[in-house]
Amino acid sequence: MSENRIVEILDILENKYENWNVPVKKFIKNSGQSPFQMLVSIVLSSRTKDEITSSVCERLFEKIHSPEDVIYYKDEIESMIYPVGFYRNKAKKLVEMATILIERYNSCVPNKLEDLLKLPGVGRKTANLVLQRVFGVESIAVDTHVHRISNRLGVVRTKTPFETEKQLLAILPAGYRSRINKLFVAFGQAICKPVSPQCRKCPVEKLCQKVGV
Repeated sequence: MSENRIVEILDILENKYENWNVPVKKFIKNSGQSPFQMLVSIVLSSRTKDEITSSVCERLFEKIHSPEDVIYYKDEIESMIYPVGFYRNKAKKLVEMATILIERYNSCVPNKLEDLLKLPGVGRKTANLVLQRVFGVESIAVDTHVHRISNRLGVVRTKTPFETEKQLLAILPAGYRSRINKLFVAFGQAICKPVSPQCRKCPVEKLCQKVGV
């Protein structure tokens, strides 16, 4: 797909975004005020529905504001983040991550991809989301929605999220790379669902190749 077509798709979705009442909007709203809270919320969101993560973060951030708070409440973190997916493992990773941030980064969230990827529980999607939401760095965060929809539209032909990220980087112009995650996640929750997508309601149906549909 040409650069012009993917830009047209994203511009259309941007215009429709405000009309969609979808869980990702509440998650973004409740994802915290500080860089550390945003990092935590994104880590917790992995393999968890946005509505659950949003509810957990709203409660969690009444007490957790910094890495030091995680260490202080380390014996309670597991119950505090329940029922996010894999909450036991994530609780352990949060304590490990907080310890590293305190010891190596002066309790600050690092602003480089390679440093973020060294943190427990942080993969490429999480790191790229932190870069764009916390530091305003242009990056492409590929989750299941972005990977699925990019292939369904015919924007890319890939088998893995990493391949999708590389191909999107090659075709997306500056100013659009950090927008695709927010727009495709909302679009995926509202219309372009994994099963039975609502093609008749789709604002970009004429631009979609409907791969696999």
